Amino acid sequence: MIAIIDYGMGNLRSVQKGFERIGFAAEVTADPARLLEAQKIVLPGVGAFRDCIHNLQQGGFVEPILQVIAEGRPFLGICLGLQLLFTESEEFGLHKGLGVIPGRVVRFPEGMQEQGEKLPVPHMGWNQISLKAETPLFNNIADGSNVYFVHSYYVKPDDSTVVAATCNYGLEFCAAIRKDNVMATQFHPEKSQGIGLQMLKNFAEMNG
Repeated sequence: MIAIIDYGMGNLRSVQKGFERIGFAAEVTADPARLLEAQKIVLPGVGAFRDCIHNLQQGGFVEPILQVIAEGRPFLGICLGLQLLFTESEEFGLHKGLGVIPGRVVRFPEGMQEQGEKLPVPHMGWNQISLKAETPLFNNIADGSNVYFVHSYYVKPDDSTVVAATCNYGLEFCAAIRKDNVMATQFHPEKSQGIGLQMLKNFAEMNG
């Protein structure tokens, strides 16, 4: 069973539909105990880091998330679900994250330009990723594939070896990470058409 964590924030149905389109059942659950019964876990997220980590804490999800990660079950974070894995975020003040991946979540700087044009923040729309490390999530994914982003903040891992993909938007930033059984993307696979569905299929087919 693939469990999609429902903590009150996130485009949960679109993620669930993405798995359904490739022939895999996924359960949206607000019950932390269901995570301990799942073979694979997905942590999506939209909104503010502060509110999301608060909801995870209040919903009783933090300990089950850390437990299933420690047990080696495949874990996928999406967008804010990537950022929540890090040590801390500077969004609306300094807030502690789950601490699975050492590093910080920071905002795109103002005044970024490309070919003389000011780049808007949030970074929204399609952009290419450069693959930097092997991960089962990227099986049958070509370097330079276009995926869909919506974000104003990006992650800065302390250890560069966890970076699985990067993207350029005014600067080169981490677009995906992988560390053992933990994978996460800043972009939205469920909104990235065939490329994203292939990633969801790769995740669904992983062995625990």
